[in-house]
Amino acid sequence: MSAVSNLCVELFSILCLGSIGCNARGHPARGPEVPLPGQVIDFATLYKQNCAGCHGENGKNGAAISLADPVYLAVAGQATVRQVTANGIAGTLMPAFEKSAGGTLTDRQIDSLVQGILQHWSRPNVLSVSPAPPYAASSKADPTQGQKSFVEFCARCHGAEGQGTRNAPGSIVDPSYLALVSDQSLRSTIIAGRSDQGMPDWRSDLSGSGARAMTDQEISDVVAWLEAQRPPL
Repeated sequence: MSAVSNLCVELFSILCLGSIGCNARGHPARGPEVPLPGQVIDFATLYKQNCAGCHGENGKNGAAISLADPVYLAVAGQATVRQVTANGIAGTLMPAFEKSAGGTLTDRQIDSLVQGILQHWSRPNVLSVSPAPPYAASSKADPTQGQKSFVEFCARCHGAEGQGTRNAPGSIVDPSYLALVSDQSLRSTIIAGRSDQGMPDWRSDLSGSGARAMTDQEISDVVAWLEAQRPPL
């Protein structure tokens, strides 16, 4: 074999080993194994891929309710967080993630998400001093009374008609907004607030003279009033 041929063989071997990842025998080298989608159980990865787009990169500052809110997590409870994660909420943008409900995640992945959310963002005894109203409404609501309660507790930021003010410029009676949220989402937001956006929880701002927390009935009534502003289907 000529010197030129030997040189070509050597160059080929170097390229094979260094550039295209071959082993010493010229066979392609095996890189690190990439887990199949159903095998991923790392919370950070699952949250980023499935939840961060709506709930925010760190569980807050997203379009949907903050998951990094210990008050919300305490009011909802683990069972509800799992049920919503697995099955979604009909009529809203919250999809079902569990395979049995039409999603893409396994039971084990759902468990990893729920456990990760609670481990990262829940806080024991957060409601020990001020027990919160129940997660779900338990009494018949009155939208007329709801408007009065809205003016008392919410108008300072949202305006008497919910059209918004300098403190909260977005309209919460906007038909497009109300068409995308469920009554339960409205109730959850009133109870837990949006601390990431400066909205207090159901206890409101108790620093003023005569200030008080909202009652369960008042929360239900406000939700009923907001529901009455929702455009018909």
